[in-house]
Amino acid sequence: MDSAFVPTTSFARSQRSSAISGNRSGFLAPAVGRVSKPVRSSVVKMVAPAAEGKLVQTGDDLADKCINSIRFLAIDAVEKANSGHPGMVMGLAPTAYVLYDKIMKFNPKNPKFFNRDRFVLSAGHGSMLQYALMHLYGYDSVSLDDIKQFRQLGSVTPGHPENFETEGIEVTTGPLGQGICNAVGLAAAEAHLAATYNKPDAKIVDHYTYAIMGDGCNMEGISGEACSLAGHWGLGKLIAIYDDNHISIDGSTDIAFTEDVGKRFEAYGWEVINVVNGNTDLGAIEAAIEQAKKTTDKPTMIKVTTIIGYGSPNKADSYAVHGAALGKDEVTATRETLDWKYPEFVVPDEAQEQFGKKIPEGAAVEEEWNASFEAYKEKYPELGAQFETIVLKNDLGTEWEPALKKMGEETAKAATRQLSNVALNTIAPVVPSLIGGSADLASSNLTIMKGYGDFQKATPENRNLRFGVREHGMGAICNGIGLHGSGFVPYCATFFIFTDYMRAAMRMSALSQCGVIYVMTHDSVFLGEDGPTHQPIEHLASFRAMPNMNMYRPCDPTEVAAAYAVGVESRKTPTTIALTRQATAKYPESSFEGAKKGGYVLTDNTPEGETPDMILMGTGSELPLCYDAAETVRESGKNVRVVSLPCWEK
Repeated sequence: MDSAFVPTTSFARSQRSSAISGNRSGFLAPAVGRVSKPVRSSVVKMVAPAAEGKLVQTGDDLADKCINSIRFLAIDAVEKANSGHPGMVMGLAPTAYVLYDKIMKFNPKNPKFFNRDRFVLSAGHGSMLQYALMHLYGYDSVSLDDIKQFRQLGSVTPGHPENFETEGIEVTTGPLGQGICNAVGLAAAEAHLAATYNKPDAKIVDHYTYAIMGDGCNMEGISGEACSLAGHWGLGKLIAIYDDNHISIDGSTDIAFTEDVGKRFEAYGWEVINVVNGNTDLGAIEAAIEQAKKTTDKPTMIKVTTIIGYGSPNKADSYAVHGAALGKDEVTATRETLDWKYPEFVVPDEAQEQFGKKIPEGAAVEEEWNASFEAYKEKYPELGAQFETIVLKNDLGTEWEPALKKMGEETAKAATRQLSNVALNTIAPVVPSLIGGSADLASSNLTIMKGYGDFQKATPENRNLRFGVREHGMGAICNGIGLHGSGFVPYCATFFIFTDYMRAAMRMSALSQCGVIYVMTHDSVFLGEDGPTHQPIEHLASFRAMPNMNMYRPCDPTEVAAAYAVGVESRKTPTTIALTRQATAKYPESSFEGAKKGGYVLTDNTPEGETPDMILMGTGSELPLCYDAAETVRESGKNVRVVSLPCWEK
């Protein structure tokens, strides 16, 4: 049997074979009476003959049981919830099995083990893939009852992976493209730590970042921004697996997406590997990942061609299986097609035993790393102590806050963007994990840390990140750096108006509880001659309305210092600091502690116990209007209180 067959159903679209590279099929053995058309025989390895009406699988009974355990946990959970995306899981289960079972380094009983490989499901709508893997491989955070509560209110298995809900999820994904950009940030964090701490005789930072992305991720522009930069940086430990199934919500992707994604990634500077049969060829999948790991000077994209909904006789390879439950009859038919004789949510013992092997293996991997780190500390006590304090314990020490407070007291008045530069360079020497940069505006945002060099392919130990004109990707990369879990304090910068380009990433910072510092200069109509296209108007109000976002607009050196202090200490809340281009005043009454609280009384001539006749509140460069107006009104005998309110949310 040397050809594959596609069933003639309303969803079997063999007629579109000319529009894509290779035809699609359900790979069903022909049943009696079925009219079938041979397709795509050149890319299908029929490793074992199928029984009549059954689907050809890998030929390895244990592997098939493991793969189908993943598939049917997803199918059953989506069916029970009557909501979700089963198709991607069904198609990508073989790849996920190979990745978790044969490749990835992790300890299910300690999801925070430092030197674990990081996994990002950029195609977050397929979240049941990750939940199934975590449950099957022994993560305590996802029980079988949690699987059964998929997409239910209050469950730890929400519709899209959320790092703040489910231990073991590295980053929150769902908005397509964000996850692959987070993965770039995770890989950049690994590269920086490896260059900072590794020695020729002691390699304590050595892990990969794996990301699964889909057609939607590749369509979103943000992925192009970050993947371009990943290629420039040469992030050799970043491996992206592209689920090439040619289906999106509206149908075949050839209605809107026909470019050669592989050539695009090659142009970015990536290695590109194709796996033409991701449905059954486990050996090819494993070989591709191993080949990718050997490519150390550039990231790798592995294009794995799969059939969405693999195993569904009437909905495979169609949009109908993308974002909806299969339906009771189709679930039954899929069980028959895949020869799955087990009830809902039941995993066969043989598969469970195989999955369970990762628990002692993971513990041994962590134990081995712990021993290596103890030896490292003996050889390199100073670096070892720093690594343990910052990277493992996320302890930033106590020097940075007094340094900022002193800076606020001693620095003369200036534009607050200039004061921001002073603040950055005040904390840079005492917070070694501060890392960041600007979207091609460093000379205007004033965000260079002096003496710390540029993070580049040849110098990943340096701390100034050059993002180029890539605001959206910049924000998402910083989220990845911040969520690496290694004590990083990431910051990024552009003009405040250009938060329009990166708002989605900033919202994901807030949602993911990721303490990125957003340095946003040119914060008002007083930005200069650029005109209304560059004038932020509604932006302050919009970020003040965003949950879990500190929106600071400081007025002077003391308040700038306080804003940075909040940004550094707020590891679960991002902080946006809006800064002026024009010079501002310096007030002897301004308060570091008051500004950290978000607001305080700057001046007040109201006698104790009385109510002021007027309260004037202001922020940033408008505070002088309140300050001067109060002085004028007080001359007429009125009691006026002036309140500085740099952060409404505090």
